[in-house]
Amino acid sequence: MITKLPKWVEYGAFTLSLLAGIVNAVGLLGFQHQSVSHLSGTATLLGTELLNTSASTLHLLGILLSFMFGAVISGVFISSPSLKLGRHYDSLLIAEGVILLLAIYFLYEHVAMGQYLASMACGLQNALVTTYSGAVIRTTHLTGVFTDMGLMIGAWFRGDGFDKRKGILYLLLISGFISGGAIGSVFNAATSVDSSI
Repeated sequence: MITKLPKWVEYGAFTLSLLAGIVNAVGLLGFQHQSVSHLSGTATLLGTELLNTSASTLHLLGILLSFMFGAVISGVFISSPSLKLGRHYDSLLIAEGVILLLAIYFLYEHVAMGQYLASMACGLQNALVTTYSGAVIRTTHLTGVFTDMGLMIGAWFRGDGFDKRKGILYLLLISGFISGGAIGSVFNAATSVDSSI
């Protein structure tokens, strides 16, 4: 499937992965230290909190549902799993940008709504990318990317061929997300200093 994707998808995948890394870093380093771009840890934390029924239980549930609501928004606007012009990709990316701008405002004010909005933007982006790549590319988390890269390297050690284009795409996704984490930590540090003035 990756060999059928246009070359520009690699640049877009890097950029979206970079942005997701920034958003997640700000969430993790922010006032509640909450991941917003991937949900395995959040779902596990929710499971550990279920018996407590504390405020954090509702907060964790809010993060999960916000991500899913973002994916629902993509599902409403994208009606086909194939990449075609005119399928509202641009509208969804603009909507994601607006949602992230709103998230910045609320995060700066230390209001949990900022985390819900950031998670919603990540869900929207993840569903958008999944739809147009046929679930080949994920930009908001790396578990599948590392798994696929490991499988591909293992097959290469076994004697199978190595798909260089797929390897490059995976490296772009990994480097984009990690670079986004670094940039997000700089943003977080800058806003922490500003808010103490």
